[in-house]
Amino acid sequence: MTKQYASIVISDTHTPNALPILKGSIGPDAIDVRALLGQQNLLTYDPGFRSTASCDSAITYIDGDAGQLLYRGYAIEELATHCDFSQVAHLLMYGELPAPEQQSAFQRNLNEYNLLHDQVLSFYHGFRRDAHPMAVMVGVVGALSAFYQDSQDYSLDEDQHKAAIRLVAKMPAIAAASYTYSIGRPIRHPDNSLDYASNFLQMMFGRPSEPYHVDPVLARAIELIFILHADHEQNASTSTVRMAASSGANPFACIASGIATLWGPAHGGANEAVLNMLEEIGSPDRIPEVVRRAKDKKDPFRLMGFGHRVYKNYDPRAVLIRDTTRQVLAHLGMENSPLMATALELERVALEDEYFIEKKLYPNVDFYSGIMLRAMGFPNRMFTAVFAVARTVGWVSHWLELKRTGHGIDRPRQLYTGSTLRHLDK
Repeated sequence: MTKQYASIVISDTHTPNALPILKGSIGPDAIDVRALLGQQNLLTYDPGFRSTASCDSAITYIDGDAGQLLYRGYAIEELATHCDFSQVAHLLMYGELPAPEQQSAFQRNLNEYNLLHDQVLSFYHGFRRDAHPMAVMVGVVGALSAFYQDSQDYSLDEDQHKAAIRLVAKMPAIAAASYTYSIGRPIRHPDNSLDYASNFLQMMFGRPSEPYHVDPVLARAIELIFILHADHEQNASTSTVRMAASSGANPFACIASGIATLWGPAHGGANEAVLNMLEEIGSPDRIPEVVRRAKDKKDPFRLMGFGHRVYKNYDPRAVLIRDTTRQVLAHLGMENSPLMATALELERVALEDEYFIEKKLYPNVDFYSGIMLRAMGFPNRMFTAVFAVARTVGWVSHWLELKRTGHGIDRPRQLYTGSTLRHLDK
């Protein structure tokens, strides 16, 4: 592949030789390159789409330099402090925080659709007991299309919203059942007297032989995780959902594609990798050694939970998770957790180190969330499944937005580097 440099005329006027500049409400402007191929027989080249706006969206905004995350214009810190998850879900899906009567109606809809069809429950028996929860969730969510596709027309607003509600309502039960099945415990049904987060905890950890009493501290901690992970702009899994949706695929297949993408260790599996790293470090006295190794490009060791593809400042979610993790550990009598002590010292050392400061490597949301989930009783393999429960709200919000606005089927182009035309030897 060779490089040549060409000047492209760019202006904010619509002329045959100009590319218009589009302005959003906040953030960088975007050059509209849709006419570039037809006008100048050129493609843009941006592997990973890291400098490309693949769509316009009004749902979530990230300012990575400022360390800011907004849901529909509201700062994540305000929402996490003052709202519950159902309010945030309504905000992401419909654009506004709900009035009291709207929130009641939204909760009734979640309660109406949170049960799993009895035949869906039978699917779990087709998986090995040691199957990864994310593998189970991909299969079960994708299979839901066999139950609802024939009875709904996804070109209609009413059916679109019903499908979105179904997915948000059922995902806690789907995730919890992937865990209880793996340990041979009977699958538990939702309890409509409980809120979203509390319901998830009782389906995860409740036993049929005794009543389950929800710990409000742990319920609020899970709710915080759900809120902080609900959406994050055009990340890999959300972009996958939108691309699948552009083909007209049913919503259950679209969300299953998001779950499959989220499963990747570079995406939703990062908090599990952080926990494995902290266990490998073992104690704070080894931190100077691992920091030295992290700076050595020849050393395969990598410092997990630091830095982010988007944030070049402190991830605003990381502060909230860190403080809540401390509260949960203290509540559970685990304030002397060696994992937490190692994490806190590692953060302190890294934030004072010129190497990390220069490269703008700050703790991200994954750095502490695994410690908190482990303390609450979640096995490592369930971490990404918890993430998927939370992110379902963001996925369906983007699915709904795409169905409303639509831009035809996605069709990325490529810079071809293979053989030119050749012929068979005869």
